Amino acid sequence: YHLFYQYYPDGNTWGPMHWGHATSTNLMNWVHQPIALYPDSLGMIFSGSAVVDKNNTSGFGKNGQVPLVAIFTQHDEAAMKKGSKSFQNQSIAYSLDEGKTWIKYKNNPVQRSPGLVDFRDPKVSWNTAANKWIMTLAVADRIHFYSSPDLKIWTKESEFGEKAGAHGGVWECPDLFPMKHDGKEIWVLLVSLNPGGPNKGSATQYFLGDFDGKVFHPYSTETKWIDYGPDNYAGVTWSNTRDKTFFMGWMSNWSYAQVVPTTTWRSAMTLPRELRLEKAGNELRIASWPVKSLLPMLSGTVISKGMGKSPYDVFRMSNKSGIPCQINLSATKHAFSLRFSNEAGEELLIGYDDTLNQYYIDRSKSGNTAFHADFPLRTVAPRISLTDTIKLSVVVDQSSVEVFADKGLTAMTALYFPSGSFTKAELISAMPFKFDAVELTNLGMQKTNVTKTSQ
Repeated sequence: YHLFYQYYPDGNTWGPMHWGHATSTNLMNWVHQPIALYPDSLGMIFSGSAVVDKNNTSGFGKNGQVPLVAIFTQHDEAAMKKGSKSFQNQSIAYSLDEGKTWIKYKNNPVQRSPGLVDFRDPKVSWNTAANKWIMTLAVADRIHFYSSPDLKIWTKESEFGEKAGAHGGVWECPDLFPMKHDGKEIWVLLVSLNPGGPNKGSATQYFLGDFDGKVFHPYSTETKWIDYGPDNYAGVTWSNTRDKTFFMGWMSNWSYAQVVPTTTWRSAMTLPRELRLEKAGNELRIASWPVKSLLPMLSGTVISKGMGKSPYDVFRMSNKSGIPCQINLSATKHAFSLRFSNEAGEELLIGYDDTLNQYYIDRSKSGNTAFHADFPLRTVAPRISLTDTIKLSVVVDQSSVEVFADKGLTAMTALYFPSGSFTKAELISAMPFKFDAVELTNLGMQKTNVTKTSQ
């Protein structure tokens, strides 16, 4: 697996963008590679995608070597400052050594902006039925589709989105791919939005429909979010994964991405997730779940059944090794919260509000929150599942939490910045109800003790 990402090597705030590069054999363990693409006279290297041109449609392959081709936006900052509206254009580069080194195409850019200010983030894939490459491009607050026989000459096919979905900000980092449900092919269009997310700032919406190689026909134009938390943005999927669809997002929010209290690093990626289509009532939804390669990293499982029969019970899980860990629970549909805390009195709350039928993450007392007014806000997500049993999986790391509710029908991702690791987890119910099972597992850490106390 190859991961290319926007990267500024000389600082931890936004600067002249390069393409960083990392590789993995399992999506969980990554190896940093040399910088893939550097800015040049055409501009910085913004978002894009890479494809395996196995049929050598581009002609870049030599002596039987299959080329990797990168398609990316080049942002000309100097042209923008001079008042030009055509400062974002698409360029390509190719690699004949599996992405170790890249050669930029001599006739770049291959797609010039027709005078549109926001004209970027090409996600390209091969459409077998149409026998051509399809580019999904973010343009202002809608999507343009282009096609090409060779990755060099692009023809506009259609537009989508003028009256669909959320329009609180600019559309970015789209993705288009097919999935199967009950044997039927369903096309998924991902569109990131900033601002205008469900909990302010950045977020990613999606549409389900049909795509005929030219036009995307949505089943519904209503807004649906792939993750309701404040810190999952610009995620896209990998190609060439057969019947699986793997997704990973940028774990931050443009509202405060440049002021989060980190020093030697800036931002991270979410856990890689496998996407699937699932029906909730009469409506199809995207559900997400951590990839199976997370499982070998888990150790020291503790399962407790029949918990929570008396009122005001608190189940404390003392974890001397601290974070990271995963908690899975199954319970009757009723209000509860998980509280993670440390000796400094800082805490992170994850829970379910049965009155509003919402999941929530409350990081208002989680540590350093003063760097931006929007950061300490309590964020919420609707419960999409219609079942009477809540199933919750929570992965907590040193500075992030990823919540997968009801087998991933509702997902939430959030950052937090405590002064020290959370070493205690408490499962709290204000009213009597039954937990069918609670399971806490360390990620490669020691076994965790589970004790029952009364509040």
